[in-house]
Amino acid sequence: MNPKTQYKLLDRIDSPADLKGLSLHELEGLAEEIRQKIIETVSMTGGHLAPSLGAVELAIALHYVFDMPKDKIIWDVGHQAYAHKLLTGRRDQFHTLRTYGGISGFPKRAESPFDTFNTGHSSTSISAGLGISTAKALKGEKGKVIAVIGDGSMTAGMAFEGLNQSGHMEKDLIVVLNDNAMSISPNVGAFSSFLSRKMTGKRFVGFKKEIEVFLKSIPGVGEDILNVARKWEDSFLTFFTQGMLFEALRFKYIGPIKGHRIDRLIETFKNTQHLEGPVLIHAVTVKGKGYGPAEKDPAHYHGVGSFEISTGAPPKNGPKPPPSYTEVFGRTMVELGRENKKLFAITAAMPEGTGLTEFAEVYPERFLDVGIAEQHAVTFAAGLATEGFRPVVAIYSTFLQRAYDQIIHDVCLPGLPVVFAIDRGGLVGEDGPTHHGHFDITYLRSLPNMTLMAPKDENELRHMLYTALQQPGPVGIRYPRGKGLGVPMDKDYETIPIGKSEILRQGKDLLILALGDKVNPSLEAAFHLEKEGHSACVVNCRFVKPLDRQLGELAGSIGRVLVVEENIRQGGLGGAVLEMFNDMGVENVRTKRIGLPDKFVEHGPSALLREKYGLDSSGILKEARDLCQ
Repeated sequence: MNPKTQYKLLDRIDSPADLKGLSLHELEGLAEEIRQKIIETVSMTGGHLAPSLGAVELAIALHYVFDMPKDKIIWDVGHQAYAHKLLTGRRDQFHTLRTYGGISGFPKRAESPFDTFNTGHSSTSISAGLGISTAKALKGEKGKVIAVIGDGSMTAGMAFEGLNQSGHMEKDLIVVLNDNAMSISPNVGAFSSFLSRKMTGKRFVGFKKEIEVFLKSIPGVGEDILNVARKWEDSFLTFFTQGMLFEALRFKYIGPIKGHRIDRLIETFKNTQHLEGPVLIHAVTVKGKGYGPAEKDPAHYHGVGSFEISTGAPPKNGPKPPPSYTEVFGRTMVELGRENKKLFAITAAMPEGTGLTEFAEVYPERFLDVGIAEQHAVTFAAGLATEGFRPVVAIYSTFLQRAYDQIIHDVCLPGLPVVFAIDRGGLVGEDGPTHHGHFDITYLRSLPNMTLMAPKDENELRHMLYTALQQPGPVGIRYPRGKGLGVPMDKDYETIPIGKSEILRQGKDLLILALGDKVNPSLEAAFHLEKEGHSACVVNCRFVKPLDRQLGELAGSIGRVLVVEENIRQGGLGGAVLEMFNDMGVENVRTKRIGLPDKFVEHGPSALLREKYGLDSSGILKEARDLCQ
């Protein structure tokens, strides 16, 4: 892609202020140019294509009507914010989207004053918006606060906690529900849209206030008549709209309206500017709008790598790569589900992402997608476990953080046999700090009753899943994003002894304790180290908890230890090893830890990030060489 592609309208937009002078026809043309720009860029960089294509008109209309950044807009999750970035001074940098040193794929306060709130995980926008609105009121500042949230994010309890509190406090807050899943009867939807736009117009609202004043002035019966009128209006609106739930939460409901009609959006947003208190605008959009493959399969194009625009297919890059850890996990679940009738799979709005699509098709009665509700997923699994089922909860590492209390209280405390399939453990690349999974070892290994392990390759992942399903208590299996090593797959499953490590290479000068996908680069480092005259013993730890105490004895005899993990060093495997050495009284052992630093790691290609933080074979070799001096 050439970042200097000429766009007649988009090239004139350096800030939202530049939108104000455009005609409706020009705004519609701008929407098409923005879509083309997004498609061209994401085809090269990868990213969240379908959500951003579906929110182009929303972004244009919001920035056209409101005065950002005095007014504040929060994009829930941020998957749909590419048009927002293009309209807020980042057009010339947009080709660097998600690349190392380039702009983030998510709203980021440090990147632009137009990014009100850092996002990346779902369902935070309403709570954050209420906080901002409350702060503005306390400071006496003017300006609207708008939270744009998708229907998927509305499945999370946090969204309704925010709605409930917002309605109770009656602060000024506009929630735009970007609905790309719910169907609407055309007639009812059109009439409801008409009613909502007209009944929130200034003239109608002013007239209604005058009527209220008049009725209140009638001695004796005025207030009663007014109450009847209000009930009639509520019943009339509820009959023609889908807003009863939001009205019950004390939001003024407007919609549904067509989310790709810029004229309708502008009229509606203008009408809300004078409304006080919480307002919810229900806009219906098409995910992937304007790009055929994404409209046809929005789930696949929700987040994609690079692709060929003409076909939507990934570029052809030589021979077929080995299956990913996620794919192997999914196939293993199907195989194990055939024999184990108590196996139950659970995911939180990620059946494709976690590899459970086939399991859902083969065993629909033993599969549940709970939506974006990780807390519910974990406690639901705990309930299943109390009745003899063997639930496997497949959730990305970064999202499992959201259910930490449920893991502790509902699973570990009673010691229930729930298996956590922790996908995307470690660095995940271009999605950056909101999505890296480099805290899970730290937040899980301290929990009583928890067994925590990580496979060195995709074949060992199969055996670990088989092993986990035989354990009487909770088990976490952590595995990385991306392709496996292409190792042969064993036909039969084997039970791995709990807490038993695996010595892969003997050596007398250095002991390398490696975990998960850091085992293979550690073996490569040991091979090069041997050429330099030093022999290294390489151990596949397999378990973070319980640790193999024989490692302490081995460390005592060798005297030099290098611990390698893709987790933050604080509270990680390295810390566990040092604690074990202390408890065992292992002395006079030089120990170094390779892991991620005490920071949120930036976005960029995973290979580049691993090189930067010394987690590739070259970085491991350097630290090993220093220890052997």
